[in-house]
Amino acid sequence: MTDYDKLDAWIDTHFDDEVRFLQELVRVPTDTPPGNNAPHAHRTAQLLREFGFDAKQHAVPEAEVRAQGMESITNLIVRREYGAGRTVALNAHGDVVPPGEGWTHEPYGGEIEGGKLYGRAAAVSKSDFASFTFAVRALESLHAKLNGAVELHFTYDEEFGGELGPGYLLRHGLTKPDLMIAAGFSYEVVTAHNGCLQMEVTVHGKMAHAAIPHTGVDALQAAVKILNALYAENERYRAVTSQVTGISHPYLNVGRIEGGTNTNVVPGKVVFKLDRRMIPEEDPVAVEASIRNVIAKAAAQCEGVSVDIKRLLLARSMRPLPGNQPLVDAIQKHGKAVFGVDIPAMGTPLYTDVRLYAEAGIPGVIYGAGPRTVLESNAKRADEHLVLEDLRRATKVIARTLLDLLHASH
Repeated sequence: MTDYDKLDAWIDTHFDDEVRFLQELVRVPTDTPPGNNAPHAHRTAQLLREFGFDAKQHAVPEAEVRAQGMESITNLIVRREYGAGRTVALNAHGDVVPPGEGWTHEPYGGEIEGGKLYGRAAAVSKSDFASFTFAVRALESLHAKLNGAVELHFTYDEEFGGELGPGYLLRHGLTKPDLMIAAGFSYEVVTAHNGCLQMEVTVHGKMAHAAIPHTGVDALQAAVKILNALYAENERYRAVTSQVTGISHPYLNVGRIEGGTNTNVVPGKVVFKLDRRMIPEEDPVAVEASIRNVIAKAAAQCEGVSVDIKRLLLARSMRPLPGNQPLVDAIQKHGKAVFGVDIPAMGTPLYTDVRLYAEAGIPGVIYGAGPRTVLESNAKRADEHLVLEDLRRATKVIARTLLDLLHASH
């Protein structure tokens, strides 16, 4: 048997344990908001300890967490040292959006049906808590001569941008890997992704009785004018194309709007939140300035109206860094061997907290357990699920890749 065969065999033998590990992780809720995620980190550390892995717990100060609108964050680092050489980090996030409605399976049940494991975060990205952990366990089962180290980074701030997840670990010098692989899907290796600007726009008018509307200033009518201007920009974005495979063009979405006090009252305030996705070729500073200008021009057409604009998030795009090719080559080689299909290197329209590693100069890619598309997994929708065979095979790909990167004879 080759070392690759031995890794595969170990993963097959221990796959039931891997599935149970993932079920335990899914059964601890990590709804964000509200973002009370420290309990999940404590449970994860406990489970890892059963494998002989010492998970260092790095609690983010409560004041910082509350300022971001969450309740608790404890990030985990497991470091496995094998000798002199480069350090490869494996990062997955445990926080996730609330389940929402429409589920036919218990959102935090970890139920298995038809070869699929159901539950919020089953696919994105508690699945890669499991794939990464068991890939490292498989690697160590070889007792081979290795150079370097592996770190598991399990963090809890992806949904709010990552600054208190990977950002916190990097900013405080708690880790400085040479390469990194972040949670992703099995049928592509992602080397670039979109950026994201999120803003809260508050339109102020003046409340009045609906019987005498001329005594007020309708904030909703002004908001409609602003929204129409933004949506007109959205149409123009279609002409701006990215050169990155897998990424099309910029786009804008208004995901939440609220305002007014009652049916018979002229609304004095309207608040809406927008999400502007930026392709890797765009300058985030210029994008934000453009959005603010569009809003200001539209508001200027409405007498008696004022507008406050608050930036909620600025997540920069991830671009390929020199040095990531060994990761791409190994994942593509072993992905083809294990899955029997070509694994393209491409971009994704999502944004992730992986960009923070890139901003720190750490070459990385996104790869892990999951289907061909986000849509197939039902991520952020009812009945999120993971095909267990994808979990098994992705674990093998990661284990083989680590062996290539760290094996003394490679």
